[in-house]
Amino acid sequence: MAEKPSDDRVTVSVVVPMYNDSRTIDLCLASVHAQSMPAHEVIVVDDASTDTSAASAARHPCLLVRADANGGPGASRNLGVRHATGEVIFFLDADVTMHPDAIRNAVRLLRGDEGYGAVFGVPDKEPLFAEGLVGQYRILQYHYWRKSAEGLVSGGFYALGAVTREAFDRAGWFNPALRQTEEIDHAERLSRSYPMLLTSQVRGRLSDESRMVPILRKAFRRSRLRVPFYLRRGRAMQGMETGGRAAAAVLAASTLLSVPAAVLFPPLALLTAALLGGFVASDLGQYVFVRRERGWGFVVFFTAAHLLMNTAVVAGLATGLLEWLLRPRFRSLYEEVVP
Repeated sequence: MAEKPSDDRVTVSVVVPMYNDSRTIDLCLASVHAQSMPAHEVIVVDDASTDTSAASAARHPCLLVRADANGGPGASRNLGVRHATGEVIFFLDADVTMHPDAIRNAVRLLRGDEGYGAVFGVPDKEPLFAEGLVGQYRILQYHYWRKSAEGLVSGGFYALGAVTREAFDRAGWFNPALRQTEEIDHAERLSRSYPMLLTSQVRGRLSDESRMVPILRKAFRRSRLRVPFYLRRGRAMQGMETGGRAAAAVLAASTLLSVPAAVLFPPLALLTAALLGGFVASDLGQYVFVRRERGWGFVVFFTAAHLLMNTAVVAGLATGLLEWLLRPRFRSLYEEVVP
């Protein structure tokens, strides 16, 4: 049997979709060029930014590709892949930096006997920048959910993940019509032919939203758009979507809905407390982790923020289900022909 060439001979194309990321793009690209295994090429796709992102990216060794109009992450990644020549495509969002061994570890895993088509990374529990309370909540929650789901997954995390070109070509392009859920759609197609791994051997650090309203808006929108995907697929995604977290979402909405009744009729406060206790117990390890990292005071804030986010998720699912019943086009959202 012919011996495999060394990992260092594998060509890796790093594709960075970018839209108004002037705050982070320098750090992002610096982390790419600090890799222990250098990338074959770095392709930055400027998705019609209106800030100085493109000028900042142009100061780094990379191919800067400019989109004619803003098309969203899926369209940007497609455009980057069209210019890529590597055997492995490493997707990295412009607000994420990767650890120096990220490319090397990803290539090693992709070339192993397991036959992975994609490996996705786990973000650090520390943010890229100092954050306020909301930013800290988001980063800790993001880290814990991915860390606790390490192993085989069916959902994709393309903000920090590597895919073999062979697997990408077989799965097909990202659907540019899906502005918020293009990742789950693409990963679903990829997972039909290849196992996918979520692993902390590929690590990075990210900067996320630091205001509560945009986080809630995004949670609502994404959960709404996932309804036709879930109903078409017939099952939850392997990895982060556990039964306990599904129960937590329902308990969160029930807790907040019970508060007005408890104010009007104080004995019902016991029901509110019971619902809140069930909400925390449904994902208890998360709160143990947060207490260990930030202490009891932050656990209180984290719990309140997580209640709001889960309630937004339930509201999005309810809205999506109503749309699925009333709008045929919404039901066929994931059946669009991908260009």
